[in-house]
Amino acid sequence: MHFFRIAAFLIVSLNAPLLMAREKSEPLAVAENSSVSPVSVVRVNVTSQPYDFLRPWSKRAPFQRRAVGAVLPGSRVLTTAEQVANATCLELEKPDSGEKSPATVEVVDYECDLAIVAPCDPKFLDGFKPLAVVEPALGDELAIWQLESNGTLLKTRAQFTTAEVAPYPVGDDSFLVYRLASALQARDSGFTLPVVKGGALAGMLLRFDSRTQTADVISTPVIRHFLKAAAVKGGYVGFPSAGAQFAALRDPQLRHYAGLTNGNGGVYITRVQPGGPADQAGIQAGDVLLAIGNDPVDQDGNYIDPHYGKVSIAHLLSCGSSEGAEIRFKLSRKGKELSVPVKLTHSDPSQSVIESFSIDKAPRYHIVGGLVFQELSRQFLKEWGPEWTKKAPERFLYFDQYQDELFQNDPRKRIVILSHVLPSPCTVGYEDLNCLVVTKVNGVELKSLADMEAALAKPMDGFHRFEIQGHPGEIVLDAKEVEGIESGLMQNYGLPAMKRL
Repeated sequence: MHFFRIAAFLIVSLNAPLLMAREKSEPLAVAENSSVSPVSVVRVNVTSQPYDFLRPWSKRAPFQRRAVGAVLPGSRVLTTAEQVANATCLELEKPDSGEKSPATVEVVDYECDLAIVAPCDPKFLDGFKPLAVVEPALGDELAIWQLESNGTLLKTRAQFTTAEVAPYPVGDDSFLVYRLASALQARDSGFTLPVVKGGALAGMLLRFDSRTQTADVISTPVIRHFLKAAAVKGGYVGFPSAGAQFAALRDPQLRHYAGLTNGNGGVYITRVQPGGPADQAGIQAGDVLLAIGNDPVDQDGNYIDPHYGKVSIAHLLSCGSSEGAEIRFKLSRKGKELSVPVKLTHSDPSQSVIESFSIDKAPRYHIVGGLVFQELSRQFLKEWGPEWTKKAPERFLYFDQYQDELFQNDPRKRIVILSHVLPSPCTVGYEDLNCLVVTKVNGVELKSLADMEAALAKPMDGFHRFEIQGHPGEIVLDAKEVEGIESGLMQNYGLPAMKRL
């Protein structure tokens, strides 16, 4: 189980009934010629080519996608991280004239799904009107901006109905999301779109469900936190977390066990990340979190936000604080109340045993005689398609879900796997082996794929011996034969190299 930010999901409903767009006499979308008012959006055109994690030496076929980016002060453009992921070609396009400029990604955060793009020509956005960032209120009528193929600006009405903490699409993290009701239709610009209130940016479209006509939007607090962190001279640092997990504390028996006799608030701390902020502050599993700062925590893990009502404390920690900020936790431990200062820090996903995502970088691999070795990652598991949580190898899914418990005291940094076998003279009889954990090579324990090269330099009696979990338990290859077929393997399978470490 991963160390997510403390999170509990709660939908905040409007008291007044939602007036659906179809009940209004005016049209849902209003088209405007972009030349009528100062332009505040541009197209973001991307050619993307992700790596193939089943064949880590190659890439998948390139594809193109278009989006609408919001122009920011300083000749910068805000878009989603998904839009620029694995980009091989990135350009900005003016909606009225079609003029284009190559662009680069200045800052990207896949956890909050946001990116800042800058044109290579610093004068390209001269004359554009930057969008200020504004925080909408529940019930506000917003507009989702799209571009027609001819550059005409199309504004689709959207009603801001709820605010909740929900998972973002790439990483393991959950942040505040705006839920909008809107009859949005597909356009040439795709579904990475600005959401606007009164000519100011109120969010970026995260996803849209055409069946229910609901849109999830990256919220203003998330955008503001991202932009503030991106402006720090020392380099971008992501959103902070406390490094703890919790469970709701509704059960009277559990409350009695935890030593709570008064009140009905608080959540039960179930897990503390070793070495994380909560652990360093002395917080223990079994403690009850009663308040964060001056905000009481209810039994479901919510607090009262001044803008959105009941919201998960995940929002309070991630967007209400910054890297290195100290915040006081009010706890109950066996009936005794404690006040503990916790210094929040960002948890780098690349430091996990199994990375939650691996984007914009090539996967590591090492091919030995036709045996293809890699490091287990979430990106590898996602090669099983949209239902990867059901179709990927069960043992790997188990490792991924419970990695913090399984490898808490394990010195390894990565899990090395035999992903599959390329048929060769060395691998006769091994062709059907795949998705096996490799523990040792030539007697050397593998803590990452980087250990393999040194281990292969010392064959055992002229043979390479690979110890694996599961049948057949061990694979043995002749070291000289492995060396002799390398050029043939590269030619037969179109390999650019036998390893990438």
